[in-house]
Amino acid sequence: MSQYSGKIVFYEGKCFTGRKLEISSDCDNFQDRGFMNRVNSVRVESGAFICFDHPDFKGQQYVLEHGEYPEFQRWNAHNDHMGSCKPIRMHGEHYRMELFEGDNFSGQCVELCDDCPFLQARGLTKSCINSIKVYGDGAWVLYEDPNYRGRMYIVERGNYCTHMEWQAENPNIQSIRRVANYF
Repeated sequence: MSQYSGKIVFYEGKCFTGRKLEISSDCDNFQDRGFMNRVNSVRVESGAFICFDHPDFKGQQYVLEHGEYPEFQRWNAHNDHMGSCKPIRMHGEHYRMELFEGDNFSGQCVELCDDCPFLQARGLTKSCINSIKVYGDGAWVLYEDPNYRGRMYIVERGNYCTHMEWQAENPNIQSIRRVANYF
């Protein structure tokens, strides 16, 4: 499937009010486009985006898929800070990844092709994932807690030798889901 960028609209006020910023590609700093870093509601008109609470694609990550988010709590945020975003370009129907407990693809390995609300139920003995290989054309969201809760991280096709390569503070990952709602 071809890469698709999509469209996202950020609003300063709750329930889609106040000044707005429309984005259809990578935006490394909202302030460079005359928009303050306060976002209280978001409408994803098409595509899926990874948003960051700081400029330059740094800080807490949030995955926003097609739909409406009338207040920042709807995307798991603890405040209204948002500084940068980029579209998730890897969309498709072919999802496959290998999770490794050790760095550099060592230790126990589990393969996934679909969502998993609790990784220990798939046979992992620890909650630590230190390296990942992502195949196919699908993007995945990693969560620190079971049932798709807690801090989240996005991984797309490629090899991640250590948890720091997906910008995680620690290797604790307990649930994983595919990014599938992008139209």
